Amino acid sequence: MNLDWIAPAQRIQKLPAYPFARLDELKNKAREQGLDLIDLGMGNPDGATPQPVIEAAIKALQNPANHGYPPFEGTASFRRAITSWYHRRYGVVLDPDSEALPLLGSKEGLGHLALAYINPGDVVLVPSPSYPVHFRGPVIAGGNVYSLILKSENNWLIDLAAIPDAVAEKAKILYFNYPSNPTAATAPREFFEEIVAFARKYEILLVHDLCYAELAFDGYQPTSLLEIPGAKDIGVEFHTMSKTYNMAGWRVGFVVGNRHVIQGLRTLKTNLDYGIFAALQAAAETALQLPDSYLQEVQNRYRTRRDFLIQGLAELGWNIPKTKATMYLWVPCSVGMSSTDFALWVLQQTGVVVTPGNAFGVGGEGYVRISLIAECDRFGEVLHRFKQAGIQYQADAVVSSSQ
Repeated sequence: MNLDWIAPAQRIQKLPAYPFARLDELKNKAREQGLDLIDLGMGNPDGATPQPVIEAAIKALQNPANHGYPPFEGTASFRRAITSWYHRRYGVVLDPDSEALPLLGSKEGLGHLALAYINPGDVVLVPSPSYPVHFRGPVIAGGNVYSLILKSENNWLIDLAAIPDAVAEKAKILYFNYPSNPTAATAPREFFEEIVAFARKYEILLVHDLCYAELAFDGYQPTSLLEIPGAKDIGVEFHTMSKTYNMAGWRVGFVVGNRHVIQGLRTLKTNLDYGIFAALQAAAETALQLPDSYLQEVQNRYRTRRDFLIQGLAELGWNIPKTKATMYLWVPCSVGMSSTDFALWVLQQTGVVVTPGNAFGVGGEGYVRISLIAECDRFGEVLHRFKQAGIQYQADAVVSSSQ
């Protein structure tokens, strides 16, 4: 039966074209040919989940009390673990009964927050580049996304002064993310103070994505939005277990902050899902209670990879500043190549997968994101392949011995 007459909803049709299709096609073709792909495209941490977390999950699995539907708002013990973690890390006091909500990963929560709070036509401020759900969620909800184009000369920080008053007065929500995916930019505490003042002035809900809070290096400590006085009146903050604890496939995250906003998200979610399997919440609770020595091991691992790859890329002409946080490098394409063309070309020439910057919005054009999700020996192979193919950075062209 021909179902061409069943058209997708307009909310789906309005979604921007996804730039990964051609890249995925070439990746699959390369694998079929038996090529040794080095996939540095996704932000998918390598390595195993910490053993204490696995053991906690096994123990919880063996408890029949965890086999039924979990509470909609998450287990009380996991919520307490979340708020205790916030107090320990940031000195922020939160009510576990009303100001913390477990999620099926932060992406789910960020997307569903848009459905819970954005009406068709509402103006939503979103940096560009940014994590795709920050702008795709509002688009699905029918909002009008006003892109805040980030610039390297401003260290990839939002220029609040450049937002027209007429736009700010209409805006309902502002999504932002520091430390940033994809740019790896960090924001000083003064920026958080400024954005809270801005949001209070224009009565805008702040949605901060703090998914890379623990992946910080060289003594840098990221700021939580909720550290700023008055932030909880107009903001919420999302976090995930995926990155720091190698739990990407477990799908556990949480949101904290304004109790009224969290209640609205909870109301939507009670109509769409039954929450996180209780055994996974027990495991996540254990992760949040791991000693600081574990975090230091993770930080050292990514810092070592960062230093190795930045040094190697420098030998090929790239001057990449040392990032203070995240698991990414934000690497400029050579002049004359789009992000997509550069990423596809690198894949074809070397079998190395990187993410085109325009996947993160128009503001990401001209860059690619490299994920630090391999050991240094594999990064050594990446650099070797680049050298063999003649790939290097130049201000006026990409040079390849194969051309």
